[in-house]
Amino acid sequence: MRVITHHSAARLWLLCTPGTSYAFRLDADDVPRHVHWGRPLSLEQAVAVAADLPAEDPGGDDPGGEEYAVEGGLRFGAPSLTVRFADGVRGFAWRFVSHSVEGGRLTLSFTDRVRCLSLDLNYRIRDGHDQIERWAVLTAGEQVDVLRLDSAAWTLPARDDYRVSHVVGEWGREFQLRRDHVPVGESVFTSRLGITGQHAGPWLMLDAQDAAEEHGEVWSAALAWSGSRRITVRRDPYGRASWTGGFGHEGLVWKLAAGEQLETPVFTGLYAPDGFGGTSRRWHAFVEGEVLPARPAERPLIFNSWEATEFDISEKQQRELAGLAAGLGVEVFVVDDAWFGARTGDAAGLGDWWPNPDRFPQGLGPLADQVRALGMGFGLWVEPEAVNPDSDLFRGHPDWVLSQDGRTRTQRRNQHVLNFARRDVREWAVEWLVRTVTELDVAFLKWDMNRPFSEAGQPGATDPDRVWIEHTRGVYEVMDRLRAARPGLYLESCAGGGGRADLGVLSRADQIWTSDNTDAADRVAIQHGHGQLLPARTMGAWVTDSPNSHTARATSIRYRFHVSMAGALGIGGDLRNWSEEDLAWARMLVGQYKRIRPVVHGGVQYRLDHDAVQYVTRDEAVVFQFQPSALTRTTARTRLKGLDPDARYQDEDTGAVHEGAVLLSHGLPPLLPFDRTSELVHLRRLPR
Repeated sequence: MRVITHHSAARLWLLCTPGTSYAFRLDADDVPRHVHWGRPLSLEQAVAVAADLPAEDPGGDDPGGEEYAVEGGLRFGAPSLTVRFADGVRGFAWRFVSHSVEGGRLTLSFTDRVRCLSLDLNYRIRDGHDQIERWAVLTAGEQVDVLRLDSAAWTLPARDDYRVSHVVGEWGREFQLRRDHVPVGESVFTSRLGITGQHAGPWLMLDAQDAAEEHGEVWSAALAWSGSRRITVRRDPYGRASWTGGFGHEGLVWKLAAGEQLETPVFTGLYAPDGFGGTSRRWHAFVEGEVLPARPAERPLIFNSWEATEFDISEKQQRELAGLAAGLGVEVFVVDDAWFGARTGDAAGLGDWWPNPDRFPQGLGPLADQVRALGMGFGLWVEPEAVNPDSDLFRGHPDWVLSQDGRTRTQRRNQHVLNFARRDVREWAVEWLVRTVTELDVAFLKWDMNRPFSEAGQPGATDPDRVWIEHTRGVYEVMDRLRAARPGLYLESCAGGGGRADLGVLSRADQIWTSDNTDAADRVAIQHGHGQLLPARTMGAWVTDSPNSHTARATSIRYRFHVSMAGALGIGGDLRNWSEEDLAWARMLVGQYKRIRPVVHGGVQYRLDHDAVQYVTRDEAVVFQFQPSALTRTTARTRLKGLDPDARYQDEDTGAVHEGAVLLSHGLPPLLPFDRTSELVHLRRLPR
């Protein structure tokens, strides 16, 4: 149930979701001020809370607690909105105009009291979810420079202390979960890369240092944006915490002429009273129901050729791998890099999107036909946003890359970034992408982006910094047009591994390539961090060779499969070198994965103790237990969650019957025998 109510005398609005309430009001100067974000309140209770709030800051200066922070007056925190008019005047003086409610959307409209500038603050709540989506729209009636336009600011109730949970990382080590003390002052979480980036996720969770997996209050927010961003967390000396965030980073200026408008991406917030686990489960349900493209929950089981072949690719070799993959039960065969142009390494050919005539003399059609004849869909890897200087595309269109007059065009990975803010670049991308996936009947497309921005400019443009926004919007447009032309296409977002994982791209892509590091032991931590916000069905996870090509660590085929089966399973090893024993194990485990996939991709996830994760539907439960070494043993039992204590559950593999109450209170036995580093338990509820 969702309800938006307004108390006209108190000038207060209350948004009610199934499990939370959110309230704010206008003060005597029309400044929107935060009132409540937490457990459900009635309208009368929210008005009473508002009446008890202090009229001004305890120190007499910064008013604090504002619903959307602007520059001007005695405000000294990080502003959500900073503008500079042509005559040098800065700031925004609130004047309330009107509000409107349409379905689950509330819009408050304001203008500046003196200048011709309008601001709309938007809120949206959805049936069945506790998330609150917020975004802002700025409309200029005169020329203005926009130095900062955030999507939203969020205020927490006063507490003695705060902790922030977030993910950090690097290539091959993405999604590393951190829980850090929030110091007094400002902490900035940012990306200046032009893409989401591996080093920090576009979301955060705050608690009062008292939350655990299944208890305690947690406030969180996620930005639906795949480009540069800034989120600033502020803790003041009076026990208050807040944050403001949106697209772009410091130093950028966006120019608006009279009549122009700038709209921010959505910044979605969530309050949960039941710990980090409850927070994650609410985010998973929201992403599954309101963000991801509409399609069945179960993701296809793919084989990807990259780790088997890298740049040394040929039609004969791909046909051989396809035959082996089909024998394991793979559903989509994906040809990775080096199928196109003069691509024999990373120095040439990127941007020339036609089959390499030496490697595929008759094009990709014969290979695609054979893949389908083997009962699999055909997939491809592409990197549409980048170009090698050694390519026909660059030689013909050197002006298409991000650049600045008089500055060296820096290369990384022997490539530049194509400027998707340009209409001609977007039309080029749509034409070859739609043509390629249509002619080859491509079922799965891996969209990669290996290059952060440098020299990000548009020579001759009147508003060159706008490229930081318009490139990402251009990528979204191309993805949207591609999906419209090929509605059945599965799209995987990749950016040098997990460098583009956010709610913006996931409204277009079905899953994320989580990391180029496929070492199963490392993947346990990577997948743990990914799952804090995003559900298992979005998490691409491959089984590759042992020893692993990145870490040289040797692991069992069983352990590698179990780790990958906790997400969207794929296979990426060189099957030509797998032993008959490993191939037999793989066939068996693929069959088991297909039986449990509806539970993993469609169930509710619980994180358990001792590196264990569980997925639950009404009638089934799947539990994975991991430990990196058979020499590291524990005698502790893994207690399950989310089961019916009055039901009985049967182990699908052993036939053993367990009482639900016993599994909840005492759990499963520890891993045995001693040569196992993982275990998978599939339980089915018995009829009464």
